[in-house]
Amino acid sequence: MTRLDDLPIRDDLRGKEPYGEPMDPVLVPLNVNENPFPVPAAVVRDMLTELESVLPTLNRYPDREFLELREHLADYLGHGLVRDQLWAANGSNEVLQQLFLAFAGPGRRVLGFPPSYSMHPELARGSGADWVEAPRGQDYELTEQLVVDAITEHKPDVVVICTPNNPTGTATSNDVILAAHDAFDGMVIVDEAYVEFAEPGTPSALDLLPGRPRVVVSRTMSKAFAFAGARLGYFAADATVVDAVRLVRLPYHLSAVTQVVAKVALRHAPNMLDEVAALRTERDRIASRASELGYRVAPSEANFVLIHGFAAPRQAFEFFLARDILVRDIGIPTALRVSAGTPEQTDAFLDALEDYTKSAAPVPPSEREDTK
Repeated sequence: MTRLDDLPIRDDLRGKEPYGEPMDPVLVPLNVNENPFPVPAAVVRDMLTELESVLPTLNRYPDREFLELREHLADYLGHGLVRDQLWAANGSNEVLQQLFLAFAGPGRRVLGFPPSYSMHPELARGSGADWVEAPRGQDYELTEQLVVDAITEHKPDVVVICTPNNPTGTATSNDVILAAHDAFDGMVIVDEAYVEFAEPGTPSALDLLPGRPRVVVSRTMSKAFAFAGARLGYFAADATVVDAVRLVRLPYHLSAVTQVVAKVALRHAPNMLDEVAALRTERDRIASRASELGYRVAPSEANFVLIHGFAAPRQAFEFFLARDILVRDIGIPTALRVSAGTPEQTDAFLDALEDYTKSAAPVPPSEREDTK
């Protein structure tokens, strides 16, 4: 049988593993930060109506520039943004890939701050760029000094900051992002995939866009919009950034079906976002009860929590899986990440966590790597 190493693939891909997370059919899936609530029935009906006029035209290519969708995205974001400042692709992963292809690539360097989204380094390397890292500070925070020092040391062409950060839930202030921008002459990509779950009134990096063409804000409809299966990510930036990305995008990359269902979802944005507050409540309920049981929970502004205190995270993962609950083992010592689910799913997880704790007490803070 032919092995991967038998093929003449790129040397920098040898020994790598594809991104993957278990998709086991369990009763309580809390591992990939999905919105657990279905698309509202009224929105589904509107989508079906719109699709009736689109489906017979699938013999033709879709609008390559998806201008109407970009108008809807600009209206949703506000902040004085216009259509030419918006771009979209099949999920925020493709958005980031296109940005890296345009601004990173061979001979260039991308700087990130782990632990953070695991696809950032994969996408950067896929573009041919070098990926470099700088550690986060206490409680996974980023400070102006930490970010500036990292930029000074590594001299990147692109800096990626995820806020709220995945997998920790940590928010990063606009002051830190602004300090990064002012510290070098490269691009600053702000990944705001979970920003709708932050407390209302929390500033967004969208506030920094005017007059700063080197700042890009990436977002997604997968999380708060309960739209993961539709695959629609987007970014807001100076219009010249959109022009740069159009140089590397594939033609007709957004299908006509994707465009129409995304436009309908954006027209129904308040309805689509109805459950965001409920998910904040479930997130906080998980954090509170885990803390009462002796675990340390990283402060989160996203729709998940990172729980420290598992002596053997993989063993704990298997314990929950045996209870038909899927959480995320992300490779951080003593930690598991748990998505906010429905109230019933939260009950199931917390009951299982209590049972697990009775059989394996949380690791004391003095023995945990996350507190050292």
